[in-house]
Amino acid sequence: MAVFIVDLLNLFYISLLHNPALTAAIGFCGAVGFVQLAVCIGLSIATSAVCAKFLGAGRGDLARKLGSSFMVTVFILTSLIGMLTYFFATPILHLFGAYGHGFSEALLYIKTVSPFLPLIALGMALTGLLRAVGDAKNAMAVTILGALATALFDPILIFGFKLGLLGAALSTVLTRFVIFFAAILYLRPHNLLEKPSLKAWPEANKVMGHIAIPAILTNMATPIGGAYITHSMAKFGLEAVAGQAVIDRITPVAFAFIFALTGSVGPIISQNYGAGHMKRVRETLLCSLKLVGLCVAFMWLLLALLQNQIIILFSATGTTAAIIHLFCSWLIAGHFFIGMLFVANVVFNNLGYPLFSTLFNWSRATLGTIPFVWLFLHFGPKGVLYGQFLGAVPFGICAIWAAFHVIKTLEKKQRQSTRSFSSPHAASPFQDVPLATEDSAMAELNTPP
Repeated sequence: MAVFIVDLLNLFYISLLHNPALTAAIGFCGAVGFVQLAVCIGLSIATSAVCAKFLGAGRGDLARKLGSSFMVTVFILTSLIGMLTYFFATPILHLFGAYGHGFSEALLYIKTVSPFLPLIALGMALTGLLRAVGDAKNAMAVTILGALATALFDPILIFGFKLGLLGAALSTVLTRFVIFFAAILYLRPHNLLEKPSLKAWPEANKVMGHIAIPAILTNMATPIGGAYITHSMAKFGLEAVAGQAVIDRITPVAFAFIFALTGSVGPIISQNYGAGHMKRVRETLLCSLKLVGLCVAFMWLLLALLQNQIIILFSATGTTAAIIHLFCSWLIAGHFFIGMLFVANVVFNNLGYPLFSTLFNWSRATLGTIPFVWLFLHFGPKGVLYGQFLGAVPFGICAIWAAFHVIKTLEKKQRQSTRSFSSPHAASPFQDVPLATEDSAMAELNTPP
């Protein structure tokens, strides 16, 4: 919740300026920022999943070596993305449908924030290491410090120095510094960081890339689909984009529990997979689905009751208010199916089937978004929302079915391996997932400690 409150606070403070163009600019910036953060999330998933597997297999030395070396890749890749976004910000924003005053404000924000993308990428990857080692408390502390920093910097820079949207951008940059240094501080006692090894770097890229590349592609799907939605909303004016911006900031805060769930159960699945306990993996998936259902039901009731207060809070009027009403009253229920897709992706990423995540996310972002939104466009901005959430239903159901099928397949392989080999080490689930170490992760993990 702390991570997403950072964006929500930015939007709240900007909305107090009572300028729809600034609120719409936040929407355009969010669409671009979500694409950038998709890469960061993918890199974090790979770091957490791979290191958790090695920790579960009792190889903390390999987790430390590969995790530390991979941080170099995280820095290089996100530095490149940040600078490309800086230099091509104008055509990118035009692609999202940004023009006029909203465009000029969004351009200033993007150019201020993008060069500092490596800070948040490294902070997220290091926090992934904290979760991999089971230190959820300090992983939480890192993000809470980030939220507190935003709560402090935003009013000072936006109102105190009267910098407007530029103040929000500078606040975001300062917050990224806080998250990065806090993650390093909390990770030090776990001895999971060392000087990156040039020799281990290719191996780290090989083992992490097996999960990172599909995970990045998977997470890119949602913001790409969101880009089409933002572009469609832009056809109905700045008030429609502002309404979408409010929903895009409320949603991750309202469903922070689901995002946290998918982040926390990944290492649980990986460690039990590494230890050969597939029954626990299945139990984790079932419990996750139950919790998703409870979360959606609770937030649906809460937002339906508080929708008028939310509209007042963000100074919403006209089309912006109508969009918020529709979302809080009915369409929020569609997040149950989105939650199903998220949970399924965790299973795929941590059990060696990351391409399944890529397939389902891109299918939902394209086949489950573009045709549905296009079909309902004649209903106006409300139709964009109808299409967005109806398209998530079939893909959420299919993804969760596939997740159970993957677990069933691995259970079958495990039983066959147990019957074929007398040694428990010969039946390691890592035989089905190619990994790498100094020489070969396959050899390392199949050698009894």
